[in-house]
Amino acid sequence: MARSSYLFTSESVSEGHPDKVCDRISDEIVDLFFRTALAEGMDPWQVRVAAETLTTTNRVVIAGETRGPASIGRELVEDVARAAIKDIGYEQDGFHWNMANVEVLLHGQSAHIAQGVDASGNKDEGAGDQGIMFGYACRETPDLMPAPIYYAHKILERLAKARKSGEAAVLGPDSKSQVTLAYENGMPVRATSIVVSTQHLDASMTSADVQAVVEPYVREVLPDSWITDETVWHVNPTGAFVIGGPDGDCGLTGRKIIVDTYGGAAAHGGGAFSGKDPTKVDRSAAYAARYLAKNVVAAELAEWAQIQLSYAIGVAQPLSIYIDTGGTANVDEAKLEEALGQVMDLSPRGIRAHLDLNKPIYARTAAYGHFGRNTDNDGGFSWEKLDLVDELKAAVAG
Repeated sequence: MARSSYLFTSESVSEGHPDKVCDRISDEIVDLFFRTALAEGMDPWQVRVAAETLTTTNRVVIAGETRGPASIGRELVEDVARAAIKDIGYEQDGFHWNMANVEVLLHGQSAHIAQGVDASGNKDEGAGDQGIMFGYACRETPDLMPAPIYYAHKILERLAKARKSGEAAVLGPDSKSQVTLAYENGMPVRATSIVVSTQHLDASMTSADVQAVVEPYVREVLPDSWITDETVWHVNPTGAFVIGGPDGDCGLTGRKIIVDTYGGAAAHGGGAFSGKDPTKVDRSAAYAARYLAKNVVAAELAEWAQIQLSYAIGVAQPLSIYIDTGGTANVDEAKLEEALGQVMDLSPRGIRAHLDLNKPIYARTAAYGHFGRNTDNDGGFSWEKLDLVDELKAAVAG
């Protein structure tokens, strides 16, 4: 029997964290290829991007494989990288959007990979790689996300908003949060500890000074009564945090995969999302699994749901569909698995079509989580929609 009372912790990192700077640049490149293809009349189904970014002191290195409009050259890629860094807020001596050396090493996609992925003759489009992907949903928050990661993200989103508006201009772009929640009867009830480490631009500030700036925003985003007199605070526990971002620590794309997903509350297949077009099932199938899990829970077919999908490179249909509800389902789990395959085509092409993923919608996912977000009018975060509820109910009833 699962424990009902325990502590659980998740962390988040801000858009200015070195790894998140890299995720953002990589996703801006994905968006650049889709945006340009659509503008130039190229079939967006033919776009392929696998972009990896490294950042360090005033240096950005972008490498990977692409297929798309010939008009996208080194200068365009460099421009979107600099624009991303500027938007994040880096204008420091050690990392400046205009002064950093940007090296672009993108080249064409391997023909041997392309032959497995592309549709040809009677062969449907195949998965871009082998692997396992997971999706999860639960009733802990309005967006059906695990509460620790959900609120860890919300803290940093609020600090970023205050920083960019000038309300808390003393804060820098680089920050991390960590939230530990106490669970009783399986649901979160209070915060036992809160950790926030944030870059500050005034070198004279102490940890207490930083806490005075940060704490009101933390209290604003957490539910009423969750912060008590017993809640332990650790704000900039090591002291000064003036040197931040890639100047303080090297960044790499895809190094914050647990932050991107469920904060450790659910399984992870190991594949990163950022910098990949949706033929890569590491990304698109993880989105599909979240979409299905969220709709299962919203349909009240289970209190929580974890879904695994598996793929082989070049093969269109998933090798397996598995759902775990921890015994909370009110229908047979095997019946649920069958229903998942009925309500959605889980081939790479089917996922891209159903969720409308051939669009420039990826840079916005690079920070504060890919899940538990609001669906945008232009199709961003389409995997958060709850439009399969009735179909799932009908499928398991049939």
